[in-house]
Order: sequence, then structure tokens, then C-alpha cells
Amino acid sequence: MTISDAVNAYSVYPLIALFGYVLGSSNMAYYLAWIKGVDILSLGSKNPGASNALITIGWWAAVLVCLHDLIKCNLAVWLARVLFPDAACAAVIAGAACILGQMYPFYMHFRGGKGFAAYLSVTLALDWKFALCLYAVLIVLLIVTNYVVVCTFLTIVAVPIWLAATGRPVDAAWMCVPSAFILWKHRENIVRLRNGTEIGFRSAGRGDHRAKK
Repeated sequence: MTISDAVNAYSVYPLIALFGYVLGSSNMAYYLAWIKGVDILSLGSKNPGASNALITIGWWAAVLVCLHDLIKCNLAVWLARVLFPDAACAAVIAGAACILGQMYPFYMHFRGGKGFAAYLSVTLALDWKFALCLYAVLIVLLIVTNYVVVCTFLTIVAVPIWLAATGRPVDAAWMCVPSAFILWKHRENIVRLRNGTEIGFRSAGRGDHRAKK
């Protein structure tokens, strides 16, 4: 590869990141809350993500949010691979940017979800075999602990470690970026978990904290 070729290859990375971010900014929780007349930004955890959709709207909303995140994140990674085959890090950059778009959408004053569902979706797109094993572990962990946040912490640590351990240190480094932002977004959950006031998964599922119209 000549210097010119290298410059041209790396110059597409900002475009890939922008593409991933814009696609990730689409927020199903926000759309559903608007349709239901619920202010998801002021209820529950005040974040328009799958967990708060479960708490404030219901199971069906959380499922739709997860499906939406799954599709958009896999689409971002797949399109990056197809459109930019010569850019070695295209897939992981698009995926990481998509997660950040979910967390900080420009049209919602950068008040988005906490990124967990999007992170899981990008993990599936990057390494589906590992992702399925991880999902199985998370289901067991959720049943045992009753806290989604515990599953979140395990995921954002396990994914970069797995990528690095399987010879993808650059991909691991890129995934550390959304991992750090997700950890920051969950700082209040850490406090609630320590104080014993964190909302459990089973309580949320029963609708004990659901918003009323």
C-alpha cells in the first residue's frame, strides 16, 4: 500500500463513524413513549433505552426497543463491511459509533439510552458465536442477581477482553470507548445498587414502577 492509498483508506474512518452515529441515533424508546404520551426522559431512570422502556411502558415496548437496536446495530456493522471493504476497522468503528449514537442522539439534546442493548447487538454483529455464549451467561446471571446493571458491567468488560484474547486488539480498543461511556452512564445505578434501591428486573417486569398516563 502506498502512502496515498493509506491516506485514502484512513480518510473514510470519520465518514464511517458519522454513518454509524447517525444510524445509532434512531431511538425506538423515544418514539414509543411519544406515541403513548409518556415522558420517558423524566420517569424511571430518565433514559430512553430498553430498560427504562420496560419500567415506564411495558414488556412489549422493551422488546421492540431491543429489536430496533439489534437491527440498526447489525445494519451499521454489515453496511460498513460492504461499503468499506478496504478499511480494516470499518465494522468495529461503525458499531462503536452506533452505540454512542444510541446514547447521545443529537436531536434529543444528547440525552439517549444507556447503550446496553446496542452494545449487545454490536457484539452479535462482530462475533456471533461469542455473543450467543455471552447471552446465555447473562440470562443465568440476570435470573440469579435480578439486576440488569450487573449484566451490563459484565458485558462491557468481557467483550473487549474477548476481542483482545482472540487476536483483535484494535477492535478491543475501539469497543473500550463505548464501554467507558456506558460505565459513566450507569454511575447512578452503581450508587442505587450499593444502597439497595436499584429496581430489580422482576419488579420492572411486573410493572410495579410503570408510568401512568
